[in-house]
Amino acid sequence: MSYSSQFGLQDAISPIMEELIHFHDHALMAVLLISMMVLYIISTLMTTQLSNINTIDAQEIEMVWTIMPAIILIMIALPSIRILYLMDEVNNPSVTIKTMGHQWYWSYEYSDFSNVTVDSYMVPSNDLTSGQFRLLEVDSRMVTPTNVVTRIIVSAEDVLHSWAIPTLGVKTDAIPGRLNQTSFMIAWPGIFYGQCSEICGANHSFMPIVAEAVPMKNFLSWVKIPAGF
Repeated sequence: MSYSSQFGLQDAISPIMEELIHFHDHALMAVLLISMMVLYIISTLMTTQLSNINTIDAQEIEMVWTIMPAIILIMIALPSIRILYLMDEVNNPSVTIKTMGHQWYWSYEYSDFSNVTVDSYMVPSNDLTSGQFRLLEVDSRMVTPTNVVTRIIVSAEDVLHSWAIPTLGVKTDAIPGRLNQTSFMIAWPGIFYGQCSEICGANHSFMPIVAEAVPMKNFLSWVKIPAGF
């Protein structure tokens, strides 16, 4: 993550997050232009005498201040609906990972492969090595391949949790007795961090999420599957 991005959204590593960042900039520009126009009108009214306090009927300006906000809302709503559709769609996933939230750790089950299950606990501060992040590093990471669609099926064993990685643009509630699903595609190898985003108990802040994206060849070696499967 670059230094400049610490003051805003994190760098996108998936197409969905790129769309979310573009929509954020689009909506922010609309808010900025509206704010500048309102401030200009307020300053003009306060510094000049060109106003008529006796005006009781102005059909033209009423049409303008009714139609313009409607157009602006449509310009914001259409991209938002498109992104919501893209986030909800799961198209031909190559890998499926079942994610279970526990008090207070995550477990990952690779449903496409036999006997591949990972329990992910936070590394205590005393056991951290140089370069690791406090309260974010785990003993076993969730390993995913790059450049393929990965489906995440999220649930919980005890209380409400929420599986979220900001750089992926993913945030899915983990609800006991219910399966929620989402998908993502990581563009390049790397290690990406997230945390439980639901207040799930006393150790809520101690169940981090770490996704390690590797090329497909390395992923198949990790799950002990021949490359030609």
